[in-house]
Amino acid sequence: MKTLKLQQVEHHIKIGKDCPYYEPNVKEDCLLELDGEIVGFYIKDVTEYSQRLNLLLAVANKEFKSDNVPKTLLERSDVMQNVYKKGMTRKEAKAEGTVQMSTILGSIPPKPHMRRPYPNISSVHRIETAKTFVKAMWGACLEAEQIVKQLTPHIYERQVELFEDVKEDWRFGTMYTSSISNFNISAPFHRDTGNIQGTVNIILTKRHNANGGCLNVPDYNITFEQADNSMLVYPAWKNVHGVTPIKPIAEGGYRNSLIFYPLKAFKGI
Repeated sequence: MKTLKLQQVEHHIKIGKDCPYYEPNVKEDCLLELDGEIVGFYIKDVTEYSQRLNLLLAVANKEFKSDNVPKTLLERSDVMQNVYKKGMTRKEAKAEGTVQMSTILGSIPPKPHMRRPYPNISSVHRIETAKTFVKAMWGACLEAEQIVKQLTPHIYERQVELFEDVKEDWRFGTMYTSSISNFNISAPFHRDTGNIQGTVNIILTKRHNANGGCLNVPDYNITFEQADNSMLVYPAWKNVHGVTPIKPIAEGGYRNSLIFYPLKAFKGI
């Protein structure tokens, strides 16, 4: 596998700004090197590394899209534009717009501003019809962790060490606390400040009849092609990043991003 050396560049991107479309410039398998250290990697197709992960992703994606899994529905800006500019009803606008959905698994940190000053486990785990989805996501996390261990053992060992004071009850997989599935969501520029510093996220992608939905990191002027079955391992706490617009190219087109992340709120509790 080749190594891509990340070079810092100047930019004027601010947190909260919508991420515009960028043509992906990272499309092939590579290790990511920063200041002489490998900090992550990109795989275009996980099938070459784990047939089991490929199958688990297919199951998780199918279950997520079904009625078996409860989801939080969001409304894209194109839906609201149809409501306000074209005078459509919200139902009509949703039919023309792009549906956005998300589901969180694993541990959820305290949210005092929402009158919940205590941590808990996602309620999706208690939904009987969602059991297959939860199991598939848990299995996918474990399989992806083994790829991290295979390709970047130093990253794996460091993350395991950083998880020594995270109780088993709060773990999703071995070295993550939580997971989120983002369906057709183009995230504005942000940094994952709630993550444990020194760790990496795992981002797995299912994409069908759609372009875009790629991760842009302006600090290095790179955009990862989040192709179907791709895997990106990256320290999301370290840099500002955003997701480019998702553009269906045929009916039913979508991009589903399946992410595993490690929250510092669960260290030592």
